[in-house]
Amino acid sequence: MVENDSVLNAARNWAGEPLALATVVSTWGSAPRPKGSHMLVHADGRFEGSVSGGCVESDILATAAAVIAGAPFQVRTYGVADAAAWEVGLPCGGEIAVMVQPVSAQGFDPELFDRIAQAREAGQALTVTTDLSSGHSDARPLETGTVFVNRYDPPRRLLMVGAVQIAQSLAALAHTLGIDTVVIDPRARFLTQERFPGVTLDDRWPDEAVAAYRPGHSTAVVTLSHDTKIDDPALVAALASDAAYVGALGSRKSHAARRERLAAMGVALTDIDRIDAPVGIDIGAIGPSEIALSIAAAMVGAFHDRG
Repeated sequence: MVENDSVLNAARNWAGEPLALATVVSTWGSAPRPKGSHMLVHADGRFEGSVSGGCVESDILATAAAVIAGAPFQVRTYGVADAAAWEVGLPCGGEIAVMVQPVSAQGFDPELFDRIAQAREAGQALTVTTDLSSGHSDARPLETGTVFVNRYDPPRRLLMVGAVQIAQSLAALAHTLGIDTVVIDPRARFLTQERFPGVTLDDRWPDEAVAAYRPGHSTAVVTLSHDTKIDDPALVAALASDAAYVGALGSRKSHAARRERLAAMGVALTDIDRIDAPVGIDIGAIGPSEIALSIAAAMVGAFHDRG
């Protein structure tokens, strides 16, 4: 899963203006950014995103300016730089190929940004295919030539059940990671904007709320309330979905009892096995902030399919 949210937001804000889009189309070795990473360049020199974390961006800006001025699209290859010369390269030892194309009907059609946004808002993924011989991108499969395929997943989202202190720390971490966050808790005294500034708050019963958000491969669900009346229904709803990560706060002993309760509620053992409990990776966490860090790390690993 490649994170291009800031680029897609910039594309919306800069709609109708002269732009070029740089995309990592192949990588070898220790590449700093994965395939599909974007950098959007405005004609006035502003840019959003990254294709190398800073190593080759200056050259990309120059190439993008030429493409915006009317030069044909280009595919640039960057490798290890000569340490004795001031050359553009990748000191990490990897190699990348970056395509720079105009944001136009002949390159990356601006309407594709709209289609990506519509799909993401609907919780769906959209695949865009680019002909590397012509620099033209389309949401329809291209059957000729050498193509590059990029998938745009819905925004990553975290559903936290239980407006407790750990949730406050985890909400702040999720914001830093660019993950949309919802706190679900039917207890009004816990669920306040003062405790969770800038976070979506949902006071519905957890099973109803979780089901309504339709968790998919870009969603994590974490139960934190320590109240079985709140956590268990949320877990049942989460395990009935395709959520990328389902975690539950509690000790191994409490989780053993939780497994028995969920099984009695009709949840299959294979689904119960999906629960990460005790939640988070083992870093010897002490206190709400460290526990939140361990949960965030486990969640990100699940988003990247690293169990």
